[in-house]
Amino acid sequence: MLTIHAAALLLPGGGRAPVPGGAVAVRDASVAAFGPYEDVSAAHPGARVRRWPGVLTPGLVQRDAVRLLTQWYFPDPREADALGTEPLTGAALDALGPEGTWRAGSVRRGLHRMLRHGTTAVTAAPGTPPALLTAVRRSGLTVLGPALDPSAPASAPASAPASALAGNEPRLDPLAGVAAVSDATAAPLTVGGRADLAAFDAPDEAALLAAGAASCVATIAAGRLAYRGR
Repeated sequence: MLTIHAAALLLPGGGRAPVPGGAVAVRDASVAAFGPYEDVSAAHPGARVRRWPGVLTPGLVQRDAVRLLTQWYFPDPREADALGTEPLTGAALDALGPEGTWRAGSVRRGLHRMLRHGTTAVTAAPGTPPALLTAVRRSGLTVLGPALDPSAPASAPASAPASALAGNEPRLDPLAGVAAVSDATAAPLTVGGRADLAAFDAPDEAALLAAGAASCVATIAAGRLAYRGR
């Protein structure tokens, strides 16, 4: 089945200009077409149309995924009264007790948090635990090789996570600290490429960068609606 995802502004990436009133046609797990909504819809009559507010972009890449999933605890909603709703780190994490009693559930919830932030791909260095990579792939996210933070020294090891290279804590928001949305996307849109998209409730790129990826209202991973906030 073919679905058209439309928004007030499409940022296709790859050096292409933003498309006001843009759309992406998705067939199964692949991009069938993208461009102005009028052109895409005319070329695919009868397609189901999903309209999203604000900005539609390629899916984002989370370069801190391994650290987030191994160094943070994402509480179960049923634990909100005791632990709150925000991830736990440091001493609060140590107080949870043996890792084997809580790790699997935290990983699942952490991956869902990433989807809620428009993430469709993560980077992972060689040596990442196979069980963790299996959980990531089962969630619908793509696993990419490690990416070197451009702000890090040229001699830094390529396997180091972006936040570690910069000397910062891991960030759940892939848009945090980037100068352009394209700096945080896994790949630009291409016809025939994997249909990974994210929609954000922001009027333009500047507003999206200011609001961050928490403004995500939908994440499409390999053509599947993996998260919908409204």
